[in-house]
Amino acid sequence: MIYSGSSAAGEKWAQMGSAIAGLMFAYAMFQQYFPSFLLSFLEKQSRKLMGYIYPYITITFREFTGERLKRSELYSDIETYLSTHSSTRAKRLKAEVVKDSKSVMLSMDDQEEVTDDFQGVRLWWRSSHKTSKTQSISFFPAADEKRYYSLTFHRRHRDVVTASYLPHVMETGKEISIKNRQRKLYTNSSGDDRGYYRSSLWSHVVFEHPASFKTLAMEPKKKQDIINDLITFSKAKDYYDQIGKAWKRGYLLYGPPGTGKSTMIAAMANLLGYDVYDLELTAVKDNTQLRKLLIETSSKSIIVIEDIDCSLDLTGQRKKKKEEDSEGDEEGKEAIAKKMGKNDGKDGSKVTLSGLLNFIDGLWSACGSERIIVFTTNYLEKLDPALIRRGRMDKHIELSYCSFEAFKVLAKNYHQIDSHELFGDIEKALGETNMTPADVAESLMPKCSDDDADACLKTLVEAISRAKEEARMKAEEEEAAKEKQAEEEAKKKEKQAKAKSEKDEAAENDEEAE
Repeated sequence: MIYSGSSAAGEKWAQMGSAIAGLMFAYAMFQQYFPSFLLSFLEKQSRKLMGYIYPYITITFREFTGERLKRSELYSDIETYLSTHSSTRAKRLKAEVVKDSKSVMLSMDDQEEVTDDFQGVRLWWRSSHKTSKTQSISFFPAADEKRYYSLTFHRRHRDVVTASYLPHVMETGKEISIKNRQRKLYTNSSGDDRGYYRSSLWSHVVFEHPASFKTLAMEPKKKQDIINDLITFSKAKDYYDQIGKAWKRGYLLYGPPGTGKSTMIAAMANLLGYDVYDLELTAVKDNTQLRKLLIETSSKSIIVIEDIDCSLDLTGQRKKKKEEDSEGDEEGKEAIAKKMGKNDGKDGSKVTLSGLLNFIDGLWSACGSERIIVFTTNYLEKLDPALIRRGRMDKHIELSYCSFEAFKVLAKNYHQIDSHELFGDIEKALGETNMTPADVAESLMPKCSDDDADACLKTLVEAISRAKEEARMKAEEEEAAKEKQAEEEAKKKEKQAKAKSEKDEAAENDEEAE
């Protein structure tokens, strides 16, 4: 009985398999010989019929679109957004360390599905991929494998999904990407040394500068004013749209060398989480390349031109050129020409003041958003007023010599002390002597394992005393030089007057002789 029942079941399965195979063969023959236009018509009608019966809509988001030269930003935003949901809901996950990311990112494995709820709407996300049957050699990563996400939802929620949910997914994905990414420090290369395979005008390294406003040697009130200005700018997108201005802001940092201008830039980048683009103007061929560099910068970035007074001859371009004195200036001219690339057999940079102004706040400056442009200089008076006027460089920040308040920040950083018996002497000495924060920090730095706070503070007091004496001697030398120059000018004038007097006397004698 058992044997005959098993045999009957086997026969039924065999008959069913034969029937299915016959149907598949018939369908294949139908597709091959049935007119294509009729097939298209039947497919169209069947889809229309399914539209009435099946109440769900599916949207597909492909990883690569068009020519697949660039990964879809929308696909990346969705992938990042789903990584926060799939790690808790999906049963099968894949882990990978994404380039420029600080941590491992978990995402749905292929053919996995997760649900999401938004404003009472239930949605289904599914990760899928298709592999091409024909193998080919291609430079594009998506040539043989096409990945995509599909989103399914009820058709009555179409407006909510398209108007609210998808923008929410994109915005959240971008926020997560910015939070997890590693920030970069970019530098521009000249157009001649980019190489055949490099399409970008910028090269980069990971930005890991540890500076922060907490450790920055500056008066607390001035420091807080800068912090408030930066935070206000970073949250002012709607305000800039309202007043009709590009979302950017200019900062001019000026002061003697060693006063912390570069450290200030690093602190700004760390506070806002921005990338830094260090623009070397002497490597930019012309205004056209300058615009291309601007276009390739990302949003949420700080564009820096350090020592702009030395980068190019941008000062005085509005003035008429005058003949320069040749005496004593040859070495200086040669050094400047070499700096600008005029003595190396090349034409050098042809960036003009007009091109730079357009770069800062012209039409091209609106290509992108949430950018800060920073100029640094040791000599403010050398810059063209048009370059640093309000509206271009919105905030001027003077970084001067070390004050007592700035010293206390450094003492806290280096030795974790808020007060000391030598603080009074140091406060008095700093009030009488110009000493940069860099020099103060060097004196506070322990030189051996036995150097404690007492030893370093004594070293600082001695350094300030030496600086004060050197400043006094320099002032005396300058005063002596001025007196000597005044004496020489007086002698020269006296000699010229004497020569003129003799000449006039000789002329009078000649007239009398005639």
